[in-house]
Formats: sequence, C-alpha cells, structure tokens
Amino acid sequence: MKKMILALAASTMLAGSAMAADSIKIGVILGFTGPIESLAPDMAAAAELAMKEVSDSGKLLDGATIVPVRADSTCVDAAAASAAAERLITSDGIKAIMGADCSGVTGAILQNVARPNGIVMISPSATSPALSSAEDDGLFFRTAPSDARQGDVLADVMVEHGVKSAAITYTNNDYGKGLADSIKQAFEAKGGSVTIVAAHEDGKGDYSAEVGALAQAGGDVLVVAGYLDQGGKGVIQGALDTGAFSTFVLPDGMIGDSLPEAIGSGLNGSYGTIPGTDSPGGDTFAKMAADAGIKEGASYAPESYDAAALMLLAMQAAGSSDSSALKDKIMDVANAPGEKIYPGELGKALDLLKEGKDIDYVGATAVELIGGGESSGSYREVEIKDGKVTTVKYR
Repeated sequence: MKKMILALAASTMLAGSAMAADSIKIGVILGFTGPIESLAPDMAAAAELAMKEVSDSGKLLDGATIVPVRADSTCVDAAAASAAAERLITSDGIKAIMGADCSGVTGAILQNVARPNGIVMISPSATSPALSSAEDDGLFFRTAPSDARQGDVLADVMVEHGVKSAAITYTNNDYGKGLADSIKQAFEAKGGSVTIVAAHEDGKGDYSAEVGALAQAGGDVLVVAGYLDQGGKGVIQGALDTGAFSTFVLPDGMIGDSLPEAIGSGLNGSYGTIPGTDSPGGDTFAKMAADAGIKEGASYAPESYDAAALMLLAMQAAGSSDSSALKDKIMDVANAPGEKIYPGELGKALDLLKEGKDIDYVGATAVELIGGGESSGSYREVEIKDGKVTTVKYR
C-alpha cells in the first residue's frame, strides 16, 4: 500500500509538471487604478482576447495554453508599479509582460525589473519620446507610436482648425512633458504661437491657480496633455467654469468616453488625436472586440491585442517561451516579408511559423515596427460631438 501511495504521488507530481510545462503565464500590467483607470479594463480584455485565441487554437509550441496574470501599474507610482512587476516574475512566474501603460511607470519597470530579469515588455500605450532611446537590452517594444510623431500630427490638426495661438498644460511626468514639448515644437514650426507651457499635478481638488495662469497667457485653444480621469479633467472643468477657454485640444491620454460623460456639453467642439488606423485589420478587430464585450472604440484596445499577439507569435518563431529567445523574433514577425496576418488569424500564423515560413503581422493597427521596436504610427483624429468621441478621419 505504501508503495502504491508513493507511486500515485509521484505520478501526480509528474502530471502537475507536465501541466505546468504546457501553461505559459503572461503578465498584464496596466493602470487598473489611477488617472486612466477607465481605459485599463478594455485594454486588458483586448490583450486577453489575443491570448484566448492562441490558447483555443492549440497550436502554440505544440499545445501550450496562455494564462494572463493581471497587475496594477497605477499609471503614476513608479515604486508600486515596479513592485507589482517584480511579483509577476518572482511569484507568478510570467514569461513576458504586456504593458505597462503610462510612460513613467513603463520606464521604471523596464529599468528596475525587466532588464535585471531579462523579461520582454511590449507596451500598447507608453508614448514618451524618451523611451525611444532608453537602454533596454533588446527587451522593450511598443505598439503605440512615439509622441514625437503625435506632436506633429496634432499640430497639423490645430492648423487645419485655424488655430493661431495655444496655451499648453501637461501632467507633470515623463509622458506629459515629452508630449507638451513635441506639440510646442511642431506647432511653432508650422507658424503657430504657444503662449504658455505649464505643468499640473494629478489628484488635486482645485485647479484654479493653474487655470488662472493659463487664462492670463491666453490663446485660441487650450491643449491638455494630461489624463482623462485626473488632472486633465480638473483643468478643463476649471477652465469652463471660469470661461477661460471654450475649446480644448486633446492628445491620446485625454481620449475616452469617461471625459465627455464627466464634463458634459461644454466639451462639444473640442478635438484631438489618438493612435488608430482604418486598415482592414481594424474593422475585423472591432467586430471581435464587440463580440467579446469590449467597448466600441476603446482607447488602446487594438494596440493591446497586437502587443499580446506579437509576443505569442514571437514565441512560436523562436520555438520557446523564454524572453531571451523570443525578443529576437518580435521584429521578424511584425514586419515584411511574409504572409500578412490579421486579427482572428493567429492560429494560421502559428501554423505558418511552425512550417518555417515568414509572416508579416499587420494586426489591428497596421503594425510596422521601426527603430528599436516601436510603431511607425497612424492616428485617428476625433472630435467631441453630442457628448461622444467621434472619428473624423485617419492620418
């Protein structure tokens, strides 16, 4: 009997080991609390949609399943984000990270956690230009373009709207400062005048001092390079309450349904930009997302699907889930040459890669990675109309 029990225990342990070997954990670290908390659930759901598609296919590394493990980046607290990422690696045993979201915490996780542990990160939304030149040991990629490009695109939109002068306020972190500088430089290069560039802090209850300084400087519009669930919203409300500005230019961190819902009709007529594309893959993803209960037009949801898809396809190309192997395959699967792959075709891509064939992952956002591994970038121009974020066109 004792031998039988020992044999049973041994077989159970072996079965558990086999099961563990067929299960690959991927970290999903986003700001589930903090200044973009209204965006994170749909971003996570979109990434997990790609993971489920791959798991259901049964074709990744001869049948591995993907287990997403969520963690909270907070978007703004670098220490908390780093600690959360460390737990993903040491406690949960994740193989790669989909995230983070905001630029400051993404940079902190990269330097404090990902590099020391050799873990790949693919961010769907960290857009600071500073990340383009960050030391990353070949581990960091992003499916969102740098704000160096967004500044130029947004300046074009402002000029087309007849804006001659603008005040700029930005959230006081890497993302806000880099974006504000980019917008200022591009707008002035196109003949515009910037009256003031002033920081604001998130989490305050009163922005009257900030609004007063912006109002004194004046401008045709107020550019708000902040976060829709925090300081950016507070500055806009204060500006409307005092009549300082009536039209607001909104970069990506300010785009989401929660902002017009909170501000009301005063936001109608304002406009902005967010990464997006009208490629065939975008329409396909939109249908898949709707079926999965993801909010229509959810900010950075397509980029999140693509970030997860890229790391899983890179695993197949490398024949391994280890970051040390898959990091060298991400650019290969993302770019030509190869058969074009769209959302819903991840199983097909896995088959092609197993056969040793090339793929060109187009995905939901017309993925093309340049430089050290960031999106070349297309943008969706939006306006606030009847209390809703509506698409004007793509750039």
